[in-house]
Amino acid sequence: MATLQHDDDGPLALDDDLIAAGNDWLEYLQHQQDASSLTIQAYEKDLRHFLWYLRRIKGAPPALSDIAAADLKTFRAFMAARRRAGITSRTLARQMSALRAFYRWLELDGRLKNRTILSLSHPRLPHGIPKPLTTDKAAALITQVAAPRADWIAARDAAVLLLLYGAGLRISEALGLRFEDAPSPARDVLRIVGKGNKERVVPVLPMAVAAVERYLTLCPYPMERGGPLFLGEKGGPLSPRIIQLRIERLREELSLPETATPHALRHSFATHLLSAGADLRQIQELLGHASLSTTQVYTEVDREHLLKVYDDAHPRK
Repeated sequence: MATLQHDDDGPLALDDDLIAAGNDWLEYLQHQQDASSLTIQAYEKDLRHFLWYLRRIKGAPPALSDIAAADLKTFRAFMAARRRAGITSRTLARQMSALRAFYRWLELDGRLKNRTILSLSHPRLPHGIPKPLTTDKAAALITQVAAPRADWIAARDAAVLLLLYGAGLRISEALGLRFEDAPSPARDVLRIVGKGNKERVVPVLPMAVAAVERYLTLCPYPMERGGPLFLGEKGGPLSPRIIQLRIERLREELSLPETATPHALRHSFATHLLSAGADLRQIQELLGHASLSTTQVYTEVDREHLLKVYDDAHPRK
């Protein structure tokens, strides 16, 4: 589990009361809120950024009393400093959400009460819509990954990408699969635990099942129950960065846009299903979205596609 490290010689020395509060909060997120390890790591990092800032302006290790004394000026100056550091509005919004959660927990736990941060407005987020690949580009990407080489790494990468595009998995979900989770002709579904520990059952296409079986046949390392399904070149767990780099190298070769990423294949899965007539509620379940409003963004993508087809094809254009 992530912990708020205490290093007297490092750039982030803290008073003991603040170390205890930070670590207790992280344990609360894990054991009481059932937060994922990725969420805990992100929140721990977000809290660190704020504590680094307090240390710089105070010139001494921050204590819990500094957390209690933080005012609007402090929070606004912190946000301005983070913007100068080049972070996006979306990242800043997440960091402020982490701090709000920390302050709420401090009050709930009876350690201090400071609701100043709750009066701050959320950073304005740009209205963006997913940028899926076309069906041809998505198919070309997966085919190209497996085609040049017949080794186990090519088979592995093709299996991963087919699970992203064919089952709508997040890259973390695909790489989080255990060996015993591997789909097979006799069990062509995956039970996925996604964000917020929301569980869903996802069907797996026969070609994706075949791709996973081919990878398992070619993989030179022994597989163990409880161990990762997808392995790296040296036999350890496969890093998401390896798949990201693989797609980056293929962008120019296949004339793919900069938005072609592993997550774009999940967007493509949803958009192509919607274009083919799938029900929005069904897509919501397949993606594991808690709210239908999150899934509805794909209707905007589909509408843009239809308008483009109309503009390109209408005889009166």
